[in-house]
Amino acid sequence: MRSTIPRKQFAQHWLKSEKVLDRIIKAANLSGDRVLEIGPGTGILTKRLLPAAESVVAVEIDRDLCLKLAKQFGASDNFLLLQGDFLEMDLDAQLAAFGKFQNPNKVVANIPYNITGPILQKLLGTISVPAAKPFDSIVLLVQKEVAERLYAKPSSRAFGALSVRVQYLAECELICDVQAKDFFPPPKVASAVVRLRPRLIETPAVNPRHLENLVKLGFSSKRKMLRNNLKGAVDLDKLVQLLEELQINPQSRAEDLSVAAWIAVSNNLWPEDIVEQ
Repeated sequence: MRSTIPRKQFAQHWLKSEKVLDRIIKAANLSGDRVLEIGPGTGILTKRLLPAAESVVAVEIDRDLCLKLAKQFGASDNFLLLQGDFLEMDLDAQLAAFGKFQNPNKVVANIPYNITGPILQKLLGTISVPAAKPFDSIVLLVQKEVAERLYAKPSSRAFGALSVRVQYLAECELICDVQAKDFFPPPKVASAVVRLRPRLIETPAVNPRHLENLVKLGFSSKRKMLRNNLKGAVDLDKLVQLLEELQINPQSRAEDLSVAAWIAVSNNLWPEDIVEQ
């Protein structure tokens, strides 16, 4: 078995800061919860999770690390290790034979930065197809640039399509920034811990698929005004009239609209008014 050396192919950067681990555990607020950990790596976070959780399901793609994790935590009756690619895994099917580990209600993980988007989509779902069984909370260590987009406010530089898609499905907050020196090996980018709380939208889109497509078109070129991004797909006069009725500046860019404003625009533009591109 090889020594514990991070593999570039799996984008492995292992957290080593006890202070950041403390912040993660506090943000997770564990009390009899069933936890899903994606990419446990060397088990430094796993070791903190096990005493606080009812159960921990750890999904690790690296076979050599799985051997080490099994040796370290295999005797714990509240620990289950699954070897494989989380993005390809049918978690419910994998857990079908393990009653006490089924239906994890919280996620706590230091995820590979290169697959953050797909992981978020698998955990939250999409605007048109939200997760069937949403988690109570999701605490993730991610690239800071991505974190800023997740909790960004409208009209800010970081606010974009990802902001709208995620904030439609969950509340997002910054827990703490994380420095490169807090990892081994140090990544070339800054990092941050965020917490997502999936929720039901008070006033959801009448046609979520329509909203999803509208957001995609609206953010197709962030430097352009929204009406210019949509003019090839929507009657311009109709769009300007609608924006004025909703008290939205017709010269607004896509990032100037809040999630609620996006929903309002979507609910007042019929799907047939939008040509998918």
